[in-house]
Amino acid sequence: MISEAGKPPGMRATPKAGKRKRKGAKEALWALLFISPTFIGLFAFYLGPAIASFALSFTHWDGLTPPTFAGWENFSALLSSPVFIRSLVNTLLFMLVAVPASVALATCIAVLLNQKIKGMVVYRALYFLPVVTMPIAVGMVWKWLYNTEYGLVNYVLGFLGLPQPEWLFDPNIALLSVIAVYVWMTVGNNIILIVAGLQHVDPTYYEAAAIDGASKRSQFFRITLPLLTPTLFFVVITAMISSLQVFDLIFVMIGDTTALVGPLRTMVYGVYESGFMFSQMGYASAQAFLLFLLILAMTVIQFAGQKKWVHYDG
Repeated sequence: MISEAGKPPGMRATPKAGKRKRKGAKEALWALLFISPTFIGLFAFYLGPAIASFALSFTHWDGLTPPTFAGWENFSALLSSPVFIRSLVNTLLFMLVAVPASVALATCIAVLLNQKIKGMVVYRALYFLPVVTMPIAVGMVWKWLYNTEYGLVNYVLGFLGLPQPEWLFDPNIALLSVIAVYVWMTVGNNIILIVAGLQHVDPTYYEAAAIDGASKRSQFFRITLPLLTPTLFFVVITAMISSLQVFDLIFVMIGDTTALVGPLRTMVYGVYESGFMFSQMGYASAQAFLLFLLILAMTVIQFAGQKKWVHYDG
């Protein structure tokens, strides 16, 4: 039976349906209004500059005069530049040493901090303090600690009768010296994340393992570590991206000593040097884009390989 309006009775719009539709549209409008600052900030400070940087990588621009199209000249110059290759190698070495060291150390400390011991909150806060300290302050303090003549590190080594290296001036250990500071500065954040992951492990697994006579070591490698892999995967990804973008710590510890730039040069330092010291904005943008491709490639590799070592409970 067809109604007078030409539609079956079940298909006619009711006042309640129209009211719900208007209410849904109003809620969607308010939702868009509340998230608009985030979207505006995302585009204004991230997506917009990223798109502009990509476009500038194909130009010659000094920041003042109009840019001129350069095609692939910036990229070909980079790939044939020994300075850029050195920066790329240093960046990869920094990541390959800093990330495993930070994650391994954070895992060991997190397991200890996950125990029920008096004052554990204080210990966690102490380990987290370097994270909330500005990298500029960390770099200045450690630059003094590493000082060859009056630094505290060499003073203690000299008091103990041990060799006193030139931590930041020896090209063989300069990068490792900065990596040690970076690990000390970032390990607290990884500890907090791993402790959170440990607290979500079902204690019944340990109870069953204890009944079967499994040792603490066996429980760690067969229960804790496999169930912790989702958290470790997140920690590795974030630590990897952060290490590839390291700049402020190295910049502060280098200071104005140009002799230190070679052993400690990273890709981000090259972007800063080309863009803000030599006013080669197109060349700097090309380096930034290659860094983006490197981070993207490393992230894709991690996601592709997670199936082999990440275990999700349930």
